[in-house]
Amino acid sequence: MSTATVDDDDLVEVAPPRNPLAYVPGILLLIAIGVLGKYAQIWWKDLAKHQHWTVPDIEYVLWAILIGLLITNTVGLHRIFRPGVGTYEFWLKIGIVALGSRFVLGDVAKLGATSFVQIILDMTIAGAIILTVARRLGLSGKLGSLLAVGTSICGVSAIIASKGAIRARNSEVSYAIAAILALGAVALFALPPLGHLMNLTDHEFGMWAGLAVDNTAETTATGYLYSEEAGKVAVLVKATRNALIGFVVLGFAAYWASRGEADSIAPGVRAKALFVWSKFPKFVLGFIAVSAIATAGWLTKGQSTNLANVSKWAFLLTFAGVGLNTNIREIARTGWRPLVVAVVGLLVVAVVSLGLVLFTSRVLHWGIGG
Repeated sequence: MSTATVDDDDLVEVAPPRNPLAYVPGILLLIAIGVLGKYAQIWWKDLAKHQHWTVPDIEYVLWAILIGLLITNTVGLHRIFRPGVGTYEFWLKIGIVALGSRFVLGDVAKLGATSFVQIILDMTIAGAIILTVARRLGLSGKLGSLLAVGTSICGVSAIIASKGAIRARNSEVSYAIAAILALGAVALFALPPLGHLMNLTDHEFGMWAGLAVDNTAETTATGYLYSEEAGKVAVLVKATRNALIGFVVLGFAAYWASRGEADSIAPGVRAKALFVWSKFPKFVLGFIAVSAIATAGWLTKGQSTNLANVSKWAFLLTFAGVGLNTNIREIARTGWRPLVVAVVGLLVVAVVSLGLVLFTSRVLHWGIGG
């Protein structure tokens, strides 16, 4: 999605280019940054070894994000690259679907059930607090709703899904997206060091990242910054969160429709089911389908390896895109009030989800691994 400045009430959605070749420069840039990030990791390790330095191991995930951030916030991203760079969310979905080959359905069901309970508690507590803080700071009810949906469920995707359902203004959508993107950047750099400081296992950190970080791209990057295993768990937990988008948007749409400030949803179970399906992230089904194929033993060892490599390369392009799509200057234009609400939301979600993860992992011994 491409937007004008965050205070522009006439938010412009840029239509996808008709010429497929328009995507090539941006995709090549994603590949170049991803490969550069991979070689930067190797160079950093070799330099430290040669100089006998004791340095932190900076993963290629972080290198790719930092290189993208540097480009966007210094020389800027030329418009010729924008269509291709905008495909980073597509590569994210490809990576998640391919990652399904690394899970058996039993693990998916077990971890999904565990995270579902945590998500409901997390979402209820965080959503209530965010709406209260937004109201106290004088934000509009719909902007508060967008921030609550974005923080507690699925970041930008949930905000976009809610936009038409609650008839939110373009400026409100822009403010909410900018605030959520700022949160994602903070969580991406803050959570992994905190996880190491608290000696969280890979499984515990993956659960925490999957529950606490808003956008799927940032969730994936945060998990993989900690470890590959943490990244896998984070993606699976986040997929469970994503599956609830339709139900949450339906709830907010019904609320605003009852106040006469949104279009009424057609009565009947079928109409509501169709509404939820229209908002449901279909790539989650692809993940489950690939997991089912792997569980049935229909993939050879070579095919599983190939899918794992597809997932890694797709995520590499995603991480490059995360950096290239984080414009610090645009986020700063949001103003302080939506950011304050978003920061409160991040802190609440992070603390509540961490407490839930530690309680279920160390007291109830739920989950797999770790």
